[in-house]
Amino acid sequence: MDGAFLDAFAAGPWALPLLFLLVLGDAFLVVVPGEAAVTAYGALAVSTGSPPLAAVIAVAAAAAACGDVACYTIGRRVGIDRWRWMRTRRVQAAIGWARDRLHRSTATALFTARFIPFARLAVNLTAGATRVPAPRYVAMVAVAATVWAAYQALLGALVASVLPGGTVTAVIVSIAVGLITGFAVDAALAARRRRAGRS
Repeated sequence: MDGAFLDAFAAGPWALPLLFLLVLGDAFLVVVPGEAAVTAYGALAVSTGSPPLAAVIAVAAAAAACGDVACYTIGRRVGIDRWRWMRTRRVQAAIGWARDRLHRSTATALFTARFIPFARLAVNLTAGATRVPAPRYVAMVAVAATVWAAYQALLGALVASVLPGGTVTAVIVSIAVGLITGFAVDAALAARRRRAGRS
């Protein structure tokens, strides 16, 4: 990875559109590195000055909200058992978990799921299928997406501001920190669900 290339890319016209597409794609496919991209862009914003950190947060939040609303719309129009992959045991377990959480507290479910890739997909599809009122859903998703985008971008910005070594080091370490944080959250929540299942 070349520092001059990253500097040129960060200042170029395609930086923010690419961020939007990565975060939007992450709403549907958990293999798309949406979180890591936002964290890396936060590091770029501090280490190169481009794109501006506020723009990174705004674009990431807009893309995340659009992706969540698109999943909600699919759940509302198609349901949660139309396609074969939706009927697999793992997906049905996630949908059952999402339905239970949405029934207990819609806001908590949406905010929590925003930080857990597969749960996010399940919660948004289920919210649509169970007819969570659209105006209420969109308002909560907008807030959750903004909080998520700010957290991811500021995490990268923090790494870049305290770590010597230039743009390349800041981006690589910020991606690693973002991924480790995500895995740690996933593991902690999975352990909590296992304990709840045994009780």
